[in-house]
Amino acid sequence: MIKRILPHKPVSFEWDKGNIIKNWEKHEVSNDECEQIFVNTPKVFADAKYSDREKRMTAYGKTDGGRCLTIVFTYRQLFIRVISARDQNKKEKAKYETKN
Repeated sequence: MIKRILPHKPVSFEWDKGNIIKNWEKHEVSNDECEQIFVNTPKVFADAKYSDREKRMTAYGKTDGGRCLTIVFTYRQLFIRVISARDQNKKEKAKYETKN
């Protein structure tokens, strides 16, 4: 599944300590939940806001437990680096649940 959404199959995730703490303290999202999104057929979109500095992507998906999350991430060689993770808002959930 990852192969279809990424230009190459990543080997692993790269975690920044500050982002791990921020994602947990602000949104109670764990690393494991972030990783589950990429296995559970996410919808991935380019994040145009940051495209001039670093190519960022946004993934909408569900964890194994059914939690709907929005993940902002970038690629670092063969790694996915999660920048932020939080629960989906109403608009994001609607976009995730549409077929296209």
